[in-house]
Amino acid sequence: MNRRFGDSVRPRVDHTSLRLTLVMPVYNEAAVVEASIARVRTVPLNIELVCVDDASTDGSRAILERLKSQGVIDQLVLQEPNQGKGSAVRRGIQAAKGDVIVIQDADLEYDPFDLPRLLEPILDGRADAVFGSRFIGGVHRVLYFWHRLGNGLLTLFSNMLTDLNLTDMETCYKMVRADLMKSLPLTSDRFGIEPELTARLAQTGARIYEVPISYSGRTYAEGKKINWKDGIAAFWHIARFNLIGPRAPLYKRVAEDAPRAELSGGAAKPESAGGPADPARKVETKA
Repeated sequence: MNRRFGDSVRPRVDHTSLRLTLVMPVYNEAAVVEASIARVRTVPLNIELVCVDDASTDGSRAILERLKSQGVIDQLVLQEPNQGKGSAVRRGIQAAKGDVIVIQDADLEYDPFDLPRLLEPILDGRADAVFGSRFIGGVHRVLYFWHRLGNGLLTLFSNMLTDLNLTDMETCYKMVRADLMKSLPLTSDRFGIEPELTARLAQTGARIYEVPISYSGRTYAEGKKINWKDGIAAFWHIARFNLIGPRAPLYKRVAEDAPRAELSGGAAKPESAGGPADPARKVETKA
């Protein structure tokens, strides 16, 4: 496909030339986890799938153990007792062996077929981290007004403290170079992991991009777990991780403003101009 970014031609990238570690925290998702994993495995990427079961009680663990024995799951981490999404994500990051890491919920709200689009700004050398935004043009299910308003307020508050211009701070889809992700001093155990990841990435000076993604949110009857208490707590998490240490170290990139040849399998080949616009947008400071 022919595309441009900035004033230069975007280099051709091979989506399968690197290993993408997909960290999937799982807690009581027996009804959907197998379908979610099957969908992940149909994505045309070189994926290492790391599932972390957070002491599920509904049979999810048995499903994951069967899929691990069948070779569908690459790594299975078992937590006891239940410790929360943030703890599961941190365990998955520690276990990851890929070049790039992304978080994938087990509930089918996020479509893994959006992952190749998230990967492009990293592969072609523009980005160190890419957020998938539910609010800049992707197809999405129409659900709760107050959730949307709350997401907007949390993103606004986070942007005020990080000096970024994100549109969706709370998104699950945060794709980050593995060396950068592993350098972050993460401590969250529950849903505070989203504002913490955002704050820590901002502190590193990482180049962050956003791309539009689709979103098929669940109702509470369908199993949605986050609630208004988590929303209130998120304001505290945003303040805490931006204003109280430890701060993340500055990120030292392998190559500044150049395609990652070691990730793309060799020298990048430019494509001709004239194709559709690149959907990725750079997240910049507001100063």
